[in-house]
Amino acid sequence: MTAYVKWMDGHPRIIKIILCLWILDITWAVYRIGRAANKKNWFHMILGIFWVIAAGTVGWILDLIWIILFNRIFWFRKD
Repeated sequence: MTAYVKWMDGHPRIIKIILCLWILDITWAVYRIGRAANKKNWFHMILGIFWVIAAGTVGWILDLIWIILFNRIFWFRKD
């Protein structure tokens, strides 16, 4: 998962926006789970799993706004 997280972090903003719109944010949901797994943060891993459900409703909109404004996905804290 470390390679996937680095790969996602390395993209320019426009690619991140496209990935956010593609398949309604599932790519960023997997990113959240992978990042939490790399840090061994079980709480964020569980939240990332729940994000898969939210991604189809409002999650992708939050991520899209955050990527446009801050060049990072919506999450509870900045790491």
